[in-house]
Amino acid sequence: MISANNLVKLDFNNTEIAFRNKSDKDLEKAYWLFKMVSSNALIKIGTPLTNFALKIGLPIQGIIRNTIYKQFCGGESIEDCDQAIAELGQAKVTTILDYSVEGKGAEGSFDANCEEILRTVAYTNRNKHTSFCVFKPTGLGRFDLFAKMDAGEHLSSDEKAEFDRIYKRIDRICKACYDAGHRVLIDAEHSWVQDTIDDVAREMMEKYNKDSVTVYNTYQLYRHDKWASLQADFAYAQNQNFYLGAKIVRGAYMEIERARAAEKGYPSPIQPNKEACDRDYNLAIHFCLEHINRIGLVAGTHNEESSRLLAEEMIQRGISARNEHIFFSQLLGMSDNLSFNLAEAGYNVAKYMPYGPVKAVMPYLFRRAQENTSVGGQTNRELELIQKEKERRRRLKS
Repeated sequence: MISANNLVKLDFNNTEIAFRNKSDKDLEKAYWLFKMVSSNALIKIGTPLTNFALKIGLPIQGIIRNTIYKQFCGGESIEDCDQAIAELGQAKVTTILDYSVEGKGAEGSFDANCEEILRTVAYTNRNKHTSFCVFKPTGLGRFDLFAKMDAGEHLSSDEKAEFDRIYKRIDRICKACYDAGHRVLIDAEHSWVQDTIDDVAREMMEKYNKDSVTVYNTYQLYRHDKWASLQADFAYAQNQNFYLGAKIVRGAYMEIERARAAEKGYPSPIQPNKEACDRDYNLAIHFCLEHINRIGLVAGTHNEESSRLLAEEMIQRGISARNEHIFFSQLLGMSDNLSFNLAEAGYNVAKYMPYGPVKAVMPYLFRRAQENTSVGGQTNRELELIQKEKERRRRLKS
């Protein structure tokens, strides 16, 4: 059980705890990096220029590796991530190893991605500081085939065989996690491929979540229909007698979703405003806590209000901070004030740690940068906290 004392300890403005694993040099680098990321114009210009430079082979990988890559990624291989995982572990934060290389459209690349994800499962067996495995479905099969399935279009016999191979890759990963006693997160994607992903995720949960929570689907609550999806999936899980695994996030594709809806002439799936998104996210927190004996919850959020709400609700409901059905989660290199202060207060916290070759991970990093410019106040908050810690350290030295 946890007491009201945890609320006193839970201070998201405590920069000493948030940045104690960063040297003065690391802090300075992070400050200028977030300064750069906060510039919408710079990101719009820099993204195509960087892509072009990488494509023609200009020697810029070293610069990328020591700046944006170092901030948001653990390394180029699983073994490269050892040090970053150990540092997080010392601060009581676990790691979600995320192989962030996207499939290239060829079957060989999808098979290779599957094998690499299975290696993260094996690594999780050996490292006590890892808590979840994770995969992106379109890293295991063609995006266009998922889209065709979602649209209800006729599949040729070759396409049916192709989708069967995708399904088997997903099943191999989920079974490996089940056999090893690990949890696995299925990432959410664009709305026009998500129904098919949801169907597969539901089948995996029904198969592997009979006795405990192994498989988690992701609910992007910046979509106006996902609060209803969460409730419907739980009702189905209850009816079929399996545990629901729910990772709740606000979302990652807002600009793309709105642009596509406008281009294609259909209603946008995105919430009408931020208030509606926040409302549904917080409703999802309450709902999962009401049924926490049958739901595994991962609250993936950089929102301080929602993080505090979840922590407070756990206390009010008498739920232990170490309840294995509840994890807070943030991305590596972001919202350290949430991750490390929550962990210090005794809560389960996991950081997403992307890894992979620099060039192959660049699409992920570009999305991170673009999301930061579209989320109002996020980078400003990062800069404010870094500046506060720099000033605190300066006072100590004077």
